[in-house]
Amino acid sequence: MNSCKSLIRASISSFPFVPLPNPNFSITFISVRAFSPLSVLHPNSSCIVTARRTFHGAVALSPESLTEESPKDTVKGLLTTNRGEASSLMKMERRCSLSNGEGDCRGSWFPYEDRFRCGEVHLSSREVLEAVSPHMMEERTDRFRRVVENRSYSVCLVVEGLSDFGNISAAFRSADALGIQSVHVVSCDSSKRYNGNRHVSMGAEKWLDIEFWDTPKECFKVLKSRGYRIATTHLGMDTVSIYDMDWSCPTAIVVGNEGRGISDEALELSDLRCSIPMNGMVDSFNVSVAAGILMHHAVSDRTTRLGSHGDLSEAEKEILMAEFSLRHSRSSICIAYEFAKRKQQHSTSS
Repeated sequence: MNSCKSLIRASISSFPFVPLPNPNFSITFISVRAFSPLSVLHPNSSCIVTARRTFHGAVALSPESLTEESPKDTVKGLLTTNRGEASSLMKMERRCSLSNGEGDCRGSWFPYEDRFRCGEVHLSSREVLEAVSPHMMEERTDRFRRVVENRSYSVCLVVEGLSDFGNISAAFRSADALGIQSVHVVSCDSSKRYNGNRHVSMGAEKWLDIEFWDTPKECFKVLKSRGYRIATTHLGMDTVSIYDMDWSCPTAIVVGNEGRGISDEALELSDLRCSIPMNGMVDSFNVSVAAGILMHHAVSDRTTRLGSHGDLSEAEKEILMAEFSLRHSRSSICIAYEFAKRKQQHSTSS
């Protein structure tokens, strides 16, 4: 219990305040909860503080990620109410969206800078891991390491105009399971009430890089600048079998609406049209099933040609490890801020 009290006092004292004209302020509540063996902190710890504050006359300069996780952070929430906040799921600083076509057959596009901003202080990925890793269970760290080892940005998924939230969630779940980190959503109707729930995606959106676009033109322009070729799925005669494609080059797989398929605009702007050979009486798969088949074949083909699907450099793996560690829990963000505060104090004193 004494250790809990010390942690509470340390956590409260760690937040700087900016005084406003009215000096009066009040703290609404501080709650203490016991945490499970899967918590971000080391299992030897016995408690963790969760604090919400209402200040009158003072502003707390605390990381926004300390707020409670809410439904708007799920795929459904991002699609319907919070599309502009998808970037909040990404912690390390992002590179410029356009990259002047620097992608190549190794898949050189990587979205993150080696910096995490903590107020006026920046931490490198190595510093983030130095701060956060000791407070995570070893099994969790090993899981992150295995996932990062098999991650790649050389294949990305684009879903265009899907109307069933369950299909989007299922496609995202497949992307995460197959080691595809980058997913894109084009022209979702934010006013539509989607059916389905987060159980379909199993929370995969927490670990993916999700980008939203209003039109295929806008999306494809950026993807092409990153070195991707655009492969739209189509049922017409002028298509290439996915089994005849070389998936070792960076490719954006585009799947379309459940009924209409790929839009005419997307077909016109794509670099090639591909199809999954059908041998039955029906002539199409469910869109989420088709996306899963496409991604699985792409990963298998890349593994055959290159030896593995994952192709990140050691530096990129370290950055993505830091990204996952920060996404793991809002407590991870707090720990990183504490580390940055000590770094700043040390720099000032020296």
